[in-house]
Amino acid sequence: MTEESPAGPSLLSRLRPDLTPWRASRDFRLLWGSGCISSFGSFLTYVAVPLQIKQLTGSYLAVGAVGLVELLPLIVFGLWGGALADALDRRKLVLGAEAGLGLLSGLLLLNALLPHPMLWPIYLVAALVAALDGLQRPALDTLVPRIVAHEQLTAAFALISLYRSTSTVLGPALAGFVVAYSGPGTAYALDVVSFAASLLLLARMRAVPPPTGAVKPSVAAIMAGVRYAWSRPELLGTYVVDIAAMLFAFPNAIFPFLADDLHAHWALGLMYGASAVGSLIVSATSGWAGSVHRHGRMVVLAALGWGVAMTGAGLTGSIWLVLLCLAAAGGADMISGMGRSTMWNQSIPDELRGRLAGVELLSYSVGPQLGQVRAGGTASLVGVRGSVWMGGLACVLSVGCLAAVLPKLLAYDARTDPHVAAARAAREQRAAAEAVSTA
Repeated sequence: MTEESPAGPSLLSRLRPDLTPWRASRDFRLLWGSGCISSFGSFLTYVAVPLQIKQLTGSYLAVGAVGLVELLPLIVFGLWGGALADALDRRKLVLGAEAGLGLLSGLLLLNALLPHPMLWPIYLVAALVAALDGLQRPALDTLVPRIVAHEQLTAAFALISLYRSTSTVLGPALAGFVVAYSGPGTAYALDVVSFAASLLLLARMRAVPPPTGAVKPSVAAIMAGVRYAWSRPELLGTYVVDIAAMLFAFPNAIFPFLADDLHAHWALGLMYGASAVGSLIVSATSGWAGSVHRHGRMVVLAALGWGVAMTGAGLTGSIWLVLLCLAAAGGADMISGMGRSTMWNQSIPDELRGRLAGVELLSYSVGPQLGQVRAGGTASLVGVRGSVWMGGLACVLSVGCLAAVLPKLLAYDARTDPHVAAARAAREQRAAAEAVSTA
């Protein structure tokens, strides 16, 4: 009995993840494996850092300040990293940044092993990690369209999201246990090991040279990318909607205090991992996403769902309902991410892809950094639960207003968008030229 019927794909095939990119591309398998390993380790550190700061200071503001020290390096190096990704071998850029991130995790480990760990090195390393992440992420994101077929990009993003969600579930849960019983140093040590394994896989990938006629990195080159983004209201819409959602409804930095408020210290790791459970469920049942064409509406509806779920997480006093709301928020965020990634990767010219990835990095990273500051500051005024539900409500209101003033975002349709057609044609021409030169 086949899974396909004359009427179309079966329900099972529409729900299960599409493994075609994983089967078809050796480099995608290596990139996927590297990301799977390093992402798992990074989430250990993601939980260990705010928990260690809480242990050292006991301050809402000190924990929220992590986002503040990361903000400027992320903006500067994110934009510069986008320009580098358009001008250099993207694999080498990813490889170098990965090595640097591993060394920084080693510095956190050394600080944690001191008889009296210091606070300022944690902030310094956080700022340097943000800078290296800004340099790496545009090149990392723009690798995928070069090693995966155009029609497989949504499936590739879903597979990447699958490992990210899995590591977000397992990493924080393990980190909560490890930090509670062994201290943050063990989490940092495991992160160092994960970076070493990741580097071995990245080193086996083939070179990914810049597009023909690539411009040198410069402020003018960066501004050309910004101008292109400004000329695409539907792209700008995805950026501002995501920033609004994360700015108002990203309370992760104050989870240690929320766990205290709910008398559920044991659940801290679960709180960090709950949203990833929702993301994992969406990723594992993402076959339906390939049939979606109106990705702007997908982004808006998912952002509204994120805000509603976070509002519920702040209003309830039950740890189990909090975890359920966080899982629902994670599922909504994953749907939004699939919509954003598909719009960007299917419609941006390859020669601008790195610089636009830099702008993209700001949209989905600056929002959470500012969100941490907002969450900590609001919690100091109205309490931790008030900070969570008020942020969720502000998210719903702001996203609703943005949708009303961004009609082109809601009208976007990949089947008729001229930028999608132009990007597909350029990719086919490049593939044909590479086939001729190989022959």
